[in-house]
Amino acid sequence: MRVIRDFMLFIGPISSIFDFLTFFVLLRYFHASEPLFHTGWFVESLATQTLVLFVIRTMGNPFRSRPSRSLTLTTLLIVGIGVALPVTPLATLLGFTRLPASYFAFLIPATVTYLALVDMAKRQLARRLGL
Repeated sequence: MRVIRDFMLFIGPISSIFDFLTFFVLLRYFHASEPLFHTGWFVESLATQTLVLFVIRTMGNPFRSRPSRSLTLTTLLIVGIGVALPVTPLATLLGFTRLPASYFAFLIPATVTYLALVDMAKRQLARRLGL
């Protein structure tokens, strides 16, 4: 239980920082309406919180430990569906709107940075806990 608690306390704030960064970018640079804010936050959250599985599934380097084919396919499918939802007929029902292409110029590097920080924090925590 201690490892899980420490992991949540160590990694959790990174997720919150990236949520606040997303809020800032959506409001400051995109002057987001409610539907744009809702859509941008949904896509960012789904991407980061789904792709982080590749980082936290191993205590080592996620690039040296291949994930299973089913994990890779389902994770990428979920992210793909999340990115596609705002341009489908379901968008209106969900309160989504199209994201500007420039949003992805923020989303992609932000997601990569998030994953790198989680990996660094995970490794630091593992060393601290002697894992």
